[in-house]
Amino acid sequence: MTSQDLEDLIAQGLLCTAISIEGDGRHWFATIVSPEFEGLRSIKRHQLVYKTLGQKMHTDEVHALSMKTFTPTEWAQERDQSAGA
Repeated sequence: MTSQDLEDLIAQGLLCTAISIEGDGRHWFATIVSPEFEGLRSIKRHQLVYKTLGQKMHTDEVHALSMKTFTPTEWAQERDQSAGA
């Protein structure tokens, strides 16, 4: 599994305006921006992402996935705060 493979899987199952994935082939960190996260708590957002990966989470193709999830509005605010720091 490559970062591009993982990004493609998530993007196929979830409308994303931005995805950034880093990792070593087993342990991954993702930043995902999606309008589908509107009104959802963090756990529900993560469940949506896990759903896009299906059995790959259970078969150890994706051993560990840490993520930050944002709506487009939250992402814009995050970037504005980072730029101002």
